[in-house]
Amino acid sequence: MSNNKNEVLIVLTEQWNDWEGSYAIAVLNSFSDYEVKTIAIDYAPKKSMGGINASIDYEIGDYENFNNLAMVILPGGLSWEENEYIEIANFIKKLIGLHIPVAAICGATTFLCKHGLLNNVKHTGDSLELFQQQKEYKGEAFYIPAQIVIDNKIITANETAAVEFAYEIFKILKIDSDEELVQWYDNFKNGAIQ
Repeated sequence: MSNNKNEVLIVLTEQWNDWEGSYAIAVLNSFSDYEVKTIAIDYAPKKSMGGINASIDYEIGDYENFNNLAMVILPGGLSWEENEYIEIANFIKKLIGLHIPVAAICGATTFLCKHGLLNNVKHTGDSLELFQQQKEYKGEAFYIPAQIVIDNKIITANETAAVEFAYEIFKILKIDSDEELVQWYDNFKNGAIQ
């Protein structure tokens, strides 16, 4: 792998959707040169919707390893709409300014809308109507009704796009040849019956 940035962060909140990032983080951590680490607003373990308690590697306020950071993944979850998470919003703003890829799915896209972070990039999510209820959202002209949208190093996906989400993450991080990635996508999307 030519890229020397090898850390990928997954931002965890209470009631995070464990399945939405699972394809991506399992492959990245086990079959690539990338290392997936968890990050949150504090070091308290975060319980997923599936009941998995995940320990936290980094506190968002203390993270400074940007030169080694390849991407940040924000899985959905039940707490994105209920909380402001100003610390996370400021962190994502910094990443966007540094041109570090950000991948958000499901409720995490609503969170980005809430803080005006999708106002100037093409994006998708669970519904335009939901986005229009977010106070800082002014990005209607950039909304695309699709499973997944990539623009300016920002990946957004709706709640039914976990396989597409992983596939686009793999392509940006160049974890394998295009042919191998297409095969992976085809297998997980359509099945691999021999």
